[in-house]
Amino acid sequence: MLDQLDQQAAVSPYSLVSDDLEGRINAALNAMRAGVPVILLDDFDRENEADLIVAAEKITVQSMAMMIRECSGIVCLCLGADKVRALELPMMAADNGSRYGTPFTVSIEARDGVTTGVSAADRVTTIRTAIAADAQPRDLVHPGHVFPLRATPGGVLARKGHTEGSVDLATMAGLNPAAVLCELMNPDGTMMRGADIERFAELHGMPILTIAEMIEWRTTHGV
Repeated sequence: MLDQLDQQAAVSPYSLVSDDLEGRINAALNAMRAGVPVILLDDFDRENEADLIVAAEKITVQSMAMMIRECSGIVCLCLGADKVRALELPMMAADNGSRYGTPFTVSIEARDGVTTGVSAADRVTTIRTAIAADAQPRDLVHPGHVFPLRATPGGVLARKGHTEGSVDLATMAGLNPAAVLCELMNPDGTMMRGADIERFAELHGMPILTIAEMIEWRTTHGV
């Protein structure tokens, strides 16, 4: 994956902290365009978790299999509010009592082209069905094995969540404003943090970015 990013040597994409904001953003956007996962971290005093993010239009069976293998297995599709309305996806809970108000809708499956819906190939089919420009509510069934998340309008400037960061990254990269995410985990089932994230990022050639960096960049550039 390293050769897909075309990064300059000065950029430090595999560390949790860096002063090279423009380089970090560019590395992440190049990765999104190439279909390479980006590791996105939220605040240390929030969830303090790292998610693998892939632009929805770039998702492949191979990258989906990696998400299932290396992450929690709960694969989420981050969508803008307009797309959620167009697909007529109700929220999973009318009264969201989760700690950070994670905006899950009902889970989905493609109506056609899948078997049980749980394989990497089936989940990719479901995602491609949902993000199609002409997608209709009838193209999906509920429940399923893909979990949509509704991004708050305004992105990370309105809510400092992985959902908003994922959609913002896809938008900033000039892609369909939808992204797939899954939480990185250690082999022992604990959440991956700190130096383990840096080692994983360098091993797989995946740039690291934080939501705080995205907020700073968007604020600086007025976007």
